[in-house]
Amino acid sequence: MITIEEEARQFAKLPTGLDSFCDRYKTNSEVYVFPSPTLWTIEKNLYFLLRNSVQKDFEPKYKYKPDYLSYDEYGTVTLAYLLLFVNSVPCLEDFDLSTVIIPKFESVVEICRDNFPEKEVSEMTGVSW
Repeated sequence: MITIEEEARQFAKLPTGLDSFCDRYKTNSEVYVFPSPTLWTIEKNLYFLLRNSVQKDFEPKYKYKPDYLSYDEYGTVTLAYLLLFVNSVPCLEDFDLSTVIIPKFESVVEICRDNFPEKEVSEMTGVSW
């Protein structure tokens, strides 16, 4: 049986993990990572993602469950928010579609790796708190 800590470590190593979309800042004493993805990362690359997507019929088993669709398509639940965004779905209760747009995994990895590499601490924006 896998523990939450082990699962978190596995997710952190994925190129599609939330940390790939996060902003990191430093203070004089510590580095802070904001855990929610910055929406501009996805929004900035929205047309690239849409151009590199497939459209599929929406299966009823995914109603209100973008995390299940994310897992079945990508092998991780961490991209559920991406599926919501590219399909213009504002909340889980609206995740009931006739067709669903699914960005190709390679395009998601590309925007994570090429456009948003993890910054070294010396390259981070400094903030005064």
